Amino acid sequence: MADYAFTVFTPTYNRRHTLPGVYDSLRAQTFSDFEWVIVDDGSSDHTDEIISVWQKEASFPIRYFYQSNRGKHVAHNRALKEAKGELFLIFDSDDSCVPEALERFHHHWLDLSLEQRETFSTITALCRKKDGTGLGSEFPAPVIDATSPQAQMRWRRDERWGVNRTDVLRMFPFPEIPGEKFIAEGLVWTRVSLAYSTRFINEPLRVVDFRPDGLSATSVQIRASNPAGARLYYQESIEAPMPLIWKVRDAMNYCRFSFHGGIRWARTLTDSAHFLLVSLCFPAGFLFYWLDCVQLRSRQPSHPRGDSVRA
Repeated sequence: MADYAFTVFTPTYNRRHTLPGVYDSLRAQTFSDFEWVIVDDGSSDHTDEIISVWQKEASFPIRYFYQSNRGKHVAHNRALKEAKGELFLIFDSDDSCVPEALERFHHHWLDLSLEQRETFSTITALCRKKDGTGLGSEFPAPVIDATSPQAQMRWRRDERWGVNRTDVLRMFPFPEIPGEKFIAEGLVWTRVSLAYSTRFINEPLRVVDFRPDGLSATSVQIRASNPAGARLYYQESIEAPMPLIWKVRDAMNYCRFSFHGGIRWARTLTDSAHFLLVSLCFPAGFLFYWLDCVQLRSRQPSHPRGDSVRA
C-alpha cells in the first residue's frame, strides 16, 4: 500500500537557480497527497542548502538524496527505489506546472476502472510554453486510450508530460552503462508501451521553459558522448513493432552512434530483416556520423598544435 498518491521526482544538477520554480508550483497545487523526492546528481552549487530550508517550511514531505554525477537516468532509478507514491511524476528542475496538475492527473487515473488500471501504466497530458501558447499538437479528442505501442508512440512524438504507475516503472529501470551518463527516456517508454496502455488527455498541465543549457539544446553532443546508450535505444526501437519509416530512421541512427562508439554494429542484431535494414541504412548512418564530427569539432575551442580533439 502506497503512502501517497504521488511521488513527484526532480533530478537536479547545479540547478539551484531554477528549483524555486518547481517548489512554487508544488506549493500551489490544489491536490496535496504527494511527496517530493529530489535526487541531486553531484551538484556543486550548494543545492542542499536551499532544500534544507524548504524541508522545514513546506506543507508536504521533501526527501533529498545526493549521488556522485552519474546522469539523470541513474537518478531516476534511485528515485524509484525511494518512492512511496502510487504514481510517479517526473518534474524536471527547470519546468513548472499549472496548480491543478496533480488534481487532474489523479482525476483521470481514478476515472479508469479497477480492471483498466491493471493494464494501464500512464496518463499523459499536453504541455504549453510560458506565454500560454500550446507546445506540440493537440489530441483529436479530450481522452484517447492507446493500447498498442504504435499508437502510444504516435501520440508521444511531440512534447508531453505523464504520470506513471510506480510499480510498473520499477519493472523497467534504466540500464546503467559504465562510463556513460545519459540514456534517452524513450528507451523506458518503449519498453513500457510494449506491456501496458496509456490514456492521453487533451489538457496542458506542464509549462516548459527551454533553456540553452538544457539537454534538448545539446542533444547530438550528449548522445555522441554516450554512444552505447544511444545505440541501445535505437536498436530496441528497430526491434519494436513500429511503422517501417520509423524503423528506417532508427536504423540510420543505430549505425550513426555505433560509429561514434567504435562498436561493431552487426553484433547485436539477430533478426535477419533488421540486419538487412541496418545494412541498407549503413551509408546514411555514416554520413550523419561524419556530419556530427564536423559539427562537434566546430563547437570546440582551438587547441595548441599536437593536442588531439575527440568528437
